[in-house]
Amino acid sequence: MTFQPEARSSEAVATAFPLAPEPRARLATQRGTRRLRLSPKYGSGPREVDVDYLWCGAAGAPTVIVQGGISADRDVTALDTAAAPGWWQALVGRGAAIDLERWRVLSIDWLSPDRLGAGSVSSEDQADALAALLGELGIVQAHAFVGSSYGAMVALAFAARHPRSVGRLLLLAGAHRPHPLSTAQRSVQRGIVRLGQASGHADEALALARQLAITTYRGSAEFGRRFAGGPEWREERFHFPVEDYLAHQGRRFVERFDADRFLALSESIDLHDVQPERIPVPATLIGFPSDRLVPLADLCELQRRLHGPATLEVVESPYGHDAFLKEPEQLAPLLREALA
Repeated sequence: MTFQPEARSSEAVATAFPLAPEPRARLATQRGTRRLRLSPKYGSGPREVDVDYLWCGAAGAPTVIVQGGISADRDVTALDTAAAPGWWQALVGRGAAIDLERWRVLSIDWLSPDRLGAGSVSSEDQADALAALLGELGIVQAHAFVGSSYGAMVALAFAARHPRSVGRLLLLAGAHRPHPLSTAQRSVQRGIVRLGQASGHADEALALARQLAITTYRGSAEFGRRFAGGPEWREERFHFPVEDYLAHQGRRFVERFDADRFLALSESIDLHDVQPERIPVPATLIGFPSDRLVPLADLCELQRRLHGPATLEVVESPYGHDAFLKEPEQLAPLLREALA
């Protein structure tokens, strides 16, 4: 009689002979400044421009460019747990949707007219800076460009001007042109800031403009849920529940932004205009029905007109334009799939 050994499940084997955990990938980080030669769209010719950047992730891994809105900087993520988290920390990190053990993320601080030596700054200028930086770092092609809000506009400008320098686009809450109603809202914000500068109240005006901007970033459903209470009599007048929140947002913005930079980058959004037919790069578009700044209709038009293959993912959220910052659980699987 032949002896048959008892069958053992894979779980039993794993329990009897525990496997050592795989070693974590070594993360490499560069955070610095490169001097690049650029020709600003609204400048008088080529010039040397300092570009501040962060390049972090697994050494030797494919590079993914990640850029956010006008208030975002190069610190998309923080590798040091003691440091302040990056502006997209929930989606960029070890094991996150944009996994730093698989990708190396590149991000820059947005250029401003004073650094460019130009009267205004364009989305094309930002795109050219990123393309020149890729060359300086020895990157022939970025695996993907992930752009949110203004970052999505710059990604489109990048793909139109440097199509061989990127493999695919992931665009969240950004289109080929600004919607005229959104331009109207931003123009009022810029008018407030200019009036404040002229009257010697630049910080107060910038805070007020930021408060107005917040009302366009968020959705009606969220505000209705959070601030539905009645007013409170305080400091010789009625204060409505939403006012303290807006005042707080304005103060925080003034602490890290200045009026001239806000004016330039806000204007840059409204100067943006890219012909989708010039873009052959495959694209994934992500939009939010509650987004009043970038209507879904604009993303549908963009998808239809893009020269390369494009898909549109619609994510339900009460957070309006800011949903790309507030919905990491919904966005993570979409980013993973699009990057794969």
